[in-house]
Amino acid sequence: MNDVTDADPPPHPTQALDDTVHQRHRLGILTITAEAERVEFTYLRDMLHLTGGNLSRHLAVLEEAGLIETTKGYEGRRPRTWIAITAAGRSALAAELGALEELVRRHRRSTDI
Repeated sequence: MNDVTDADPPPHPTQALDDTVHQRHRLGILTITAEAERVEFTYLRDMLHLTGGNLSRHLAVLEEAGLIETTKGYEGRRPRTWIAITAAGRSALAAELGALEELVRRHRRSTDI
């Protein structure tokens, strides 16, 4: 194991985690929407095992941060809400995944014997 000193160390990868993105359901929303052009509200609700109200709250946080866009419309006579990730959302997701990958790399290096 390496000794830790008080010299100015580089920031720990956890400093790069974004609390808005890192919350598990919001991370799920961003990863699912990044895989598709757009995703229907009920699909996200079912995939993430959330109530409609809980999902709505997470979507509001992400939309307020500019990470997703919602569009309301109809499919036939049925109202639908579609969710799409924005360019800023893709960047935030990439940064989050990069920080998580660095955490995994550091952990693996520290446990190699």
